[in-house]
Amino acid sequence: MTKLTLRPGNERGHSQMDWLDSRFSFSFADYHDPEHMGFLDLRVINDDHIAVGGGFGMHPHRDMEIITYVIDGKLAHKDSIGTGSTIVPGEIQRMSTGSGIMHSEFNAGDTPLHLLQIWIMPSARGGAPSYAQKPIDTKSVSGQFGLLASPEGGSGLITIKQDANMWLAKLSKGQNTMFDLKPSRGAWAHVVRGDVTIDGQKLTTGDAASWIEPGATRFAANDDSEVLLFDMVQ
Repeated sequence: MTKLTLRPGNERGHSQMDWLDSRFSFSFADYHDPEHMGFLDLRVINDDHIAVGGGFGMHPHRDMEIITYVIDGKLAHKDSIGTGSTIVPGEIQRMSTGSGIMHSEFNAGDTPLHLLQIWIMPSARGGAPSYAQKPIDTKSVSGQFGLLASPEGGSGLITIKQDANMWLAKLSKGQNTMFDLKPSRGAWAHVVRGDVTIDGQKLTTGDAASWIEPGATRFAANDDSEVLLFDMVQ
């Protein structure tokens, strides 16, 4: 059985404003916890609830792979390289900030927006910033882990500048699936929603678990569930 390190959702950092309610898996902004500075090259998972009309005005980033995963609602994105787009559930978006980029993100709908913003440290600094957005292949993630992003990219995949892969599984109640972690890699699994038992450990919405032991890890859905998983070089 895999030895898991748990990150309970209710122990994450928390920040609340009039238009933004955020939970931080790792240290971010005013939340600092030396025990939770990231996992390998995974640096940020922010669980953001953005009210109607709310959002982040133009601000800079550099030297980071930023992935946005919309859970509910619509997100309007604009950036300094000319991108203007709306991101909805069922899509995956990546911004490679490279040598520097400005962007804004706002709730584009008339209902609250719920998203995960994920930062992965790139394997090399600098380079031209870029943007990508693609629909998720629903068949590939139904009842199993399907690949969303990788350093090689490919048809239907987002390319990221790091030896890291991003997977998604959408499991119906009663479904089981396995994830096989290769040697010299680590995994971080985040329960987007639902109720999942991972090798005997029960996790619910917002909970996460990490491990570095190679081999197969079993996921059993106790309810309809959605799990994001990152595996990356140690």
